[in-house]
Amino acid sequence: MGFLCRYYGASRSGFYAWQRRGEPRRAKADRELSARIRRVHADSRGTYGSPRVHRALKREGVQVAEKRVARLMREARLKARIARVYRRQPGLHRFFAKTPNLRLNQPPPSGINQVWVGDLTYLRVGRVWRYLAAVMDLYSRRLLGWAVGRSKSMKLTMRALERAIAARGTAPSLMFHSDRGVEYAAQGLAHAIVPSMSRPYRSQDNAHMESFFHSLKAELLHRRELGSDGELIALLAGYIDRFYNVKRLHSSLGYHSPVEFEQLASS
Repeated sequence: MGFLCRYYGASRSGFYAWQRRGEPRRAKADRELSARIRRVHADSRGTYGSPRVHRALKREGVQVAEKRVARLMREARLKARIARVYRRQPGLHRFFAKTPNLRLNQPPPSGINQVWVGDLTYLRVGRVWRYLAAVMDLYSRRLLGWAVGRSKSMKLTMRALERAIAARGTAPSLMFHSDRGVEYAAQGLAHAIVPSMSRPYRSQDNAHMESFFHSLKAELLHRRELGSDGELIALLAGYIDRFYNVKRLHSSLGYHSPVEFEQLASS
């Protein structure tokens, strides 16, 4: 001990005083905060970056700067699960010029059951493709209904819409906006829903569904090999019904989950 003190130019009394002080207060606080950060990140299924982790901690009553959260996440090598995912292949669609885009230049909905949006995407199971149809309430970003099928068809999209109606009901003048394709030709005929369709080759017209599909693939399916339809459906149920709708914080909703956002709006 004496040799080390002489080597570093420290006195024995100074060394023992430092030893008695124990872990510095700031280091201890960082260690405890890092444990909270790891838990929040794990609860998000590894999908939260520092802004969402910061918001989640704030909701728990933890007052901390976002820069500090970002630093501790870097030190712990924690980051959001972001991935480049394959784009939807457009296929051959028959476009319906008689159905305009009624959402153009319109303000955002001010409540639930004013505007629903729907779309289809491709998901791989083994060496084959499966198709996911989903319906979202644009006001709260809540996924109301979804269905998986082996073919991209009107029957599949109607099944997702019927599940949304069963879960939520409908309202007068409810608008249903979708991509312009034969799979959505009958949506406006169901339950007197007002149909609206994106303009040809304008994926941004249905950007909220595109964003949801990107999040789902990046956060849930990227680099995951699926062996069966049952495995796919179980994963989707866990992600949509138990995480995305009720837990995932959305920056566009003031860092609330869709279910929580609807509850706050109705209170």
